[in-house]
Amino acid sequence: MSAFTELPLSAALQQKLAAGQFVTLTPIQEKAIPPALEGKDVIGTAQTGTGKTLAFLIPIIEMLDREPTRQALSLVLLPTRELAMQVYEQYEQLRSKAMPKASLVIGGVSEKAQIQALRAGSPLVIATPGRLQDFINRKLVDLRNVKLLVLDEADRMLDMGFLPAIRRIVTVLPIRRQTLCFSATLEASVASLVNDYMRSPVRVALGSVLKPAESVQLQAFEVRPGEKLDLLRQLLYAEKGQTLVFTRTKRGAQRLAKELERDGFSCALIHGDRTQSQRNGALSGFQEGRYQILVATDIASRGLHVDDVAHVVNYDLPKMAEDFIHRVGRTGRAGSEGRASSLVTGVEVLELRQIERTLGLRIERKQKDAAGKDLPKRVVQNTLASRTLSALPGEVFV
Repeated sequence: MSAFTELPLSAALQQKLAAGQFVTLTPIQEKAIPPALEGKDVIGTAQTGTGKTLAFLIPIIEMLDREPTRQALSLVLLPTRELAMQVYEQYEQLRSKAMPKASLVIGGVSEKAQIQALRAGSPLVIATPGRLQDFINRKLVDLRNVKLLVLDEADRMLDMGFLPAIRRIVTVLPIRRQTLCFSATLEASVASLVNDYMRSPVRVALGSVLKPAESVQLQAFEVRPGEKLDLLRQLLYAEKGQTLVFTRTKRGAQRLAKELERDGFSCALIHGDRTQSQRNGALSGFQEGRYQILVATDIASRGLHVDDVAHVVNYDLPKMAEDFIHRVGRTGRAGSEGRASSLVTGVEVLELRQIERTLGLRIERKQKDAAGKDLPKRVVQNTLASRTLSALPGEVFV
């Protein structure tokens, strides 16, 4: 099975998929959708950008097509409001006119419209755990009839401390329900969640989940302190497509975005201290092509969905190796070619080597000449190589 037309879907959904130019199933869709359509629990581990959203939205839409109602029959939990809004938009693209809209229950925006939508009734609730737990405690949402629960980016939700909220939410759901769980990793905490809340799930694992897509070219530039910004400018001037630039801190992101704006680049900014309207404007502007560059902290590394990001730049390395995968996973999506560049200086050279060892990667080292052309890196002794370092520092300056 390799095409959506081979799935036993309603004519209305097939028409919507065709109109959206969804033709070929991705591996996670091919393996996860059939058992999900049969009502089985599914645990899927796969990298970002592999089509997980459709893997759970298609079974949801098929169920809602069979059981038209305004009662909440499906619940999707996600770690960030950006992800929740993206799932909402995809549902809007695929639902039939007769099917009611979904209800969004997310933080960072006014709750009045969300409460009104819930009172009007919706068969699908798309939520972040914190806001939904609050609505449950205030008796603003009725989930007693939920038949299908989706936990998307489960590992991320647990990393963000949402386990108590998830457990509280599950207590108000029917025990007899279908559960679909998708995660980039199946670490111990996620495995525990699976054991607690899923019944004999079908396991779908797509190889190593800690690998970037093969279509992504990984490269790194070792530079002297103070040279990062000049090198970034060279990379951006040479790049015709859109570029995502990651920093480690909010202050660093703010400072870098201002520098790039002074240089005349069309640049947007997203980090945790931005208001929701600012974040929405930055994301939509980048998605629509009004900005060439988006400077972001890791808050956006899993929550951003743009199909044509040509280049991801790690201006600062992430704290965790896993976040390296989520960052570079923003390019090379759906088989398209992409490039991911890491700019490292000083102790970051050693941190990059640790990332390579942890993930089993080989990242090509490059240098920039005066004309800005990529050249293979000359074999030279690194100044750090002669030093005695027993362990990598736990924190890095920014």
